[in-house]
Amino acid sequence: MNILFVCTGNTCRSAMASAIMNKIAAENDLDVRIESAGIFAEEGQRASDNAVKALEKYNIDLSQHRTKPVSEDIIKQSDIILTMTAAHKQILELTSGGNVYTLLEFSGSSGDISDPYGGDLDEYDECACEIYDALVDVAEKISDVKSND
Repeated sequence: MNILFVCTGNTCRSAMASAIMNKIAAENDLDVRIESAGIFAEEGQRASDNAVKALEKYNIDLSQHRTKPVSEDIIKQSDIILTMTAAHKQILELTSGGNVYTLLEFSGSSGDISDPYGGDLDEYDECACEIYDALVDVAEKISDVKSND
């Protein structure tokens, strides 16, 4: 299964989500390919410093992350696209073929993942925690789908 995480700039939320999901997938032996991108991302920027610091608490190294914009190719390669907000979802629904959900929606909750960009480390920590909790539920859902195949 190919999962794409999408936010605005791919320096915070989607980058953290993909790194966290990689860790959860490895710990749960899930066969997934994970990517992240940003609707307005520029190619090749680093993750924000506070995103890197927030994930250190989960023993995840985000320092090598480089941003990339959402492209038609990456959308076509994705089985599921998980966005950080309803606005991101709305933008991508036009070109994705219907496999777009907000992260919280897919995890069984509702709402948006707030953008910590420009905030302090506490805001990034809260964001990372919210993403992590949602991704535990996503991993369970994926695991259940795989076991029913």
